Amino acid sequence: MQAKGVSMNSKVALVLGAVKGLGRGVGLALAREGVRLVLTRHDWLDSFEEMERQFRETGVEFEIVDVNLLDPDGVAGLARTIEDRFGRLDILVNNIERGGWPAVHGRYVREQWDLEMATTLRAKRWVFDAVFPLLKRSRDGVVVNFSSIAAVVGRSGCAAPLFNDGYAAANRGVSALTETWARMGAPNVRVNEIMLGVFETRHAQGTRGWEEVLTDDEKRAIVARTLVGRTGQIDDAVKALLFVVRDAPYMTGSVIRLDGGFVLGNDPVPPMPQGVV
Repeated sequence: MQAKGVSMNSKVALVLGAVKGLGRGVGLALAREGVRLVLTRHDWLDSFEEMERQFRETGVEFEIVDVNLLDPDGVAGLARTIEDRFGRLDILVNNIERGGWPAVHGRYVREQWDLEMATTLRAKRWVFDAVFPLLKRSRDGVVVNFSSIAAVVGRSGCAAPLFNDGYAAANRGVSALTETWARMGAPNVRVNEIMLGVFETRHAQGTRGWEEVLTDDEKRAIVARTLVGRTGQIDDAVKALLFVVRDAPYMTGSVIRLDGGFVLGNDPVPPMPQGVV
């Protein structure tokens, strides 16, 4: 008999960075599951109206919070808003990052390094800390940290135009947080990580770097290294997240590397030799 996934109807989820791209895609997918939503946004003002329209069309209850997640006071206020509006939190989607492209930003300045660390790493920790009491009260809480394969490949090979040193270091730090938080949350809060490869709206299509800066040869090299022969799509990440949240109750402290085989690369596997024995 096939086990059924956990029902998510009427659960409450906090989705960071839901104004566009991956965050919005995840939020809409959770809405289709009947999840009530708290959605954060800060920049990309030209996307606000479309965001609001799409979530209204889902028919689920939701709250949009305009907050700068680099501000600890703002994060504390976000937690109070969740408590006041819903009185609970079951799911945290930790989708916030700032990935400085070498091909776009060039050499580091201190402000760029600090922004990458503060956004990709520090903000995740402050949000988790603020909402952890709510997640523990859920007794079936789930945290999903989104990270990047920059943690593994760094600024090397055909990924060199994509991933700055600081962004790579910050993403390696996310895995340390995932493991620590899984221990803190056990047994009632599961914490896992989805490590993304080169995805649309995150280092691929829909980003300034991909559309305006990378050469055609650089794009072809990235796709050629990816074993499935394409960049990632938002729907790929959504399906992985739904699996972690809904269908993997025994998984915690784990990292799913969702990169289409980029880290493995396209090195050929030769036929087995005859040997000399």
